[in-house]
Amino acid sequence: MGNEICSMKYAVVLMDGASDYPIEKLGRKTPLQYAQKPFIDFLSARGEMGIVKTIPDGFSPGSDIANLSVMGYNPEKYYSGRSSLEAVSMGVDLSEEDVTFRCNLVTLSEGEGDFFDKVMVDYSSDEISSEEAKILIDYIAKRLGKKLKIPGFKFYPGVSYRHVIVWRNGPLALTLTPPHDIQGQKISPYLPRGEGESLITDIIRESYELLNSHPLNEKRRKKGLKPANSIWIWGEGRKPMLDSFYDKYGVRGSVIAAVDLIKGIGICAGLDSVRVKGVTGNLNTNFEGKARKALEELLRGKDFVYVHIEAPDECSHHGDLEGKIKAIELIDKKVVGILWKGLEKMVRNYRIMILPDHATPLSVRTHVSNPVPFLIYDSALDRCGSESLGSPESNTGAKDITNIKNMKSEVKKRVKSKIRDSKEEFFGCESGFNEVNARRSGIFIKEGYRLMDHFLGKNEIKY
Repeated sequence: MGNEICSMKYAVVLMDGASDYPIEKLGRKTPLQYAQKPFIDFLSARGEMGIVKTIPDGFSPGSDIANLSVMGYNPEKYYSGRSSLEAVSMGVDLSEEDVTFRCNLVTLSEGEGDFFDKVMVDYSSDEISSEEAKILIDYIAKRLGKKLKIPGFKFYPGVSYRHVIVWRNGPLALTLTPPHDIQGQKISPYLPRGEGESLITDIIRESYELLNSHPLNEKRRKKGLKPANSIWIWGEGRKPMLDSFYDKYGVRGSVIAAVDLIKGIGICAGLDSVRVKGVTGNLNTNFEGKARKALEELLRGKDFVYVHIEAPDECSHHGDLEGKIKAIELIDKKVVGILWKGLEKMVRNYRIMILPDHATPLSVRTHVSNPVPFLIYDSALDRCGSESLGSPESNTGAKDITNIKNMKSEVKKRVKSKIRDSKEEFFGCESGFNEVNARRSGIFIKEGYRLMDHFLGKNEIKY
């Protein structure tokens, strides 16, 4: 693309798992319809909405597949597994012979009886802290390493419950199940199947024997927290190879995320992965810090930022309706609002794209392949004209509550009292950003990886 200087600034806000099905408790609305999100709806009223298929046919609806698509990489060409992307983010230097696996710290049911009858109680061990998780992963690595003596087998601690195993010449012909897909179910039908299944099952079973009585888990029980009493192995992969994002699009950029998967995709694409203090990958994260860091990156000369927020997806997996609504509202206020205001002051021409990577309906508590809504706002093509249409803040009656617990309580009261937040008209323009209105637009991008071309103005898409 040569040495072109980019005069436009681009920001993507990725609301992981925010899309959902209509919910009876919300009057047959989705969380995106119900949530008070004046900034997002303001931009959708003045921009472009549509739906996009981020999960190609034949692929499982994972965040790895979906975010590759959103970033402009065709999964059919570039996908090499989830865990290898996470390993790259952790700084692991992978060889061609390495096979990687995602390793969750999970909570399995306790008590006497056969290991195979145990139930997946919690795929995240009550969202264990990274500090506690590292203690347990280091312990497992040392004890299992001595007992099993598997050549080229190594654990790498990550963020919260998310960790990685690298296995030199490890097995790949396997069927492995994500633990968030089987919460509340017996594990026996979902244990590894295929090459090396017995050894991997033994590793999981041995981890339970070692971790269930670990002193750290005894302390967690006394605090009323679930024990991280087993590992769960899934998400196999090989060394990833992505084309440079700059070579594809002629823009230099950064990714801002808590989770290693997104950071790994960015690093493999040649984007900078930027650290933000206090980010967690759940609802108790530094939303505002991500937005401020994105603006800082753009001010420093970057053309493109990809801001990923995991919170809606985590709330969905836990069946937390109020948490999911609040996550969307926090993204609106503390990410989109701050980004929009900052860009308005910074540059004349900018574009913002907002979308989920996939749907994670609360009713099933896992990912589905449904197309998701997207919006693109272009300051140069603001289709409501230059006249003042008011301020996004003026269109919400939401209370300014910053404590997460109180915020969820406020949402619960709204849901219980059957308050219906009407947002059918926004400043004389189109209605708000949600699944229904995105479908009504008639815009459908079937090949999700082409959406980034459209956003960056590299190729016009025929709908």
